[in-house]
Amino acid sequence: MRNLDDIAEEYEFLEGDERYRLLIELGRELEPMPDALKTDATLVRGCSAAVWVYPTGEADKLRFLADSNAAITKGIVALVISAVQDKPAEEVAQMDVTAALEPFDLKNQLSSNRTQGVPNMISLVKEHAARIAAG
Repeated sequence: MRNLDDIAEEYEFLEGDERYRLLIELGRELEPMPDALKTDATLVRGCSAAVWVYPTGEADKLRFLADSNAAITKGIVALVISAVQDKPAEEVAQMDVTAALEPFDLKNQLSSNRTQGVPNMISLVKEHAARIAAG
């Protein structure tokens, strides 16, 4: 998975449909999430599309599996995951993920129903990280 800084650098030079294509490409690059993990417990509430997030890894190197049934939403999920992937759980729990995503200006680039679930995704990731950091 690409790191968020590299994605932001590429995103900055793109416009309109090219940005959508990049998001779709990022979604395709996500590590596959087994269907067995796509449950009500891993479902992110408040998203217009179905989004699932599942934490893996250890407290010192947190990893997430994620998926969505909508291509652009899956790309947004990939952005959120790339901001936190492979970081220590304690760091992710304290991280301002919203600020990390500001270079993408998602609220102005995408329709409101595509971005309405982003705060819920971030909250879920941070809650998982806090729980894992606490042991």
